[in-house]
Amino acid sequence: MNSMKAKILSLVLLLSLSAALMAQSTEVNPKKEFRGHQRENFQGDESVGFGHGLNLTDAQKEAFKQGMMAMHKQIKPIRNELGEAMAHQKTLMGAENPDLAAINSNIDKIGALRIEIAKIQIKNRLDMRAQLTDEQRQKFDLFKDKMKHGQGQRGMQHKWDNKAERPDM
Repeated sequence: MNSMKAKILSLVLLLSLSAALMAQSTEVNPKKEFRGHQRENFQGDESVGFGHGLNLTDAQKEAFKQGMMAMHKQIKPIRNELGEAMAHQKTLMGAENPDLAAINSNIDKIGALRIEIAKIQIKNRLDMRAQLTDEQRQKFDLFKDKMKHGQGQRGMQHKWDNKAERPDM
């Protein structure tokens, strides 16, 4: 009886330990592309993100870093305002008697804030692109196209299984 309990306990312990190990991240390269607040950790670093494979000069890296920092500084208050507008939208929608005019007005405000952010981002992208050589520009555009289609850096890596075919190798 005790032997059976010991075996069951050992099995439960083994299963728990294996489940805990499987739940841990298997991320080998922590410098993958991130979204949101972690993005600042790699801006301007050629080894990851948009600069990957562009062989940027030190001057280009510094210009990209400064441009990204300036852009984020400009966008941050707009994103804060956007967050407030989105929260206000939830409040308006959850009212017992929703005011359609107020909801539509808030939708317009949300749209205008998103447009303002998009304009700043596009200006920054064009400023960065203008600093690149023709070859770098082609790779930059290819990377941005992959990002638009949801493939990002990982999609590009999978596409070129043979390193000789990869544009950044």
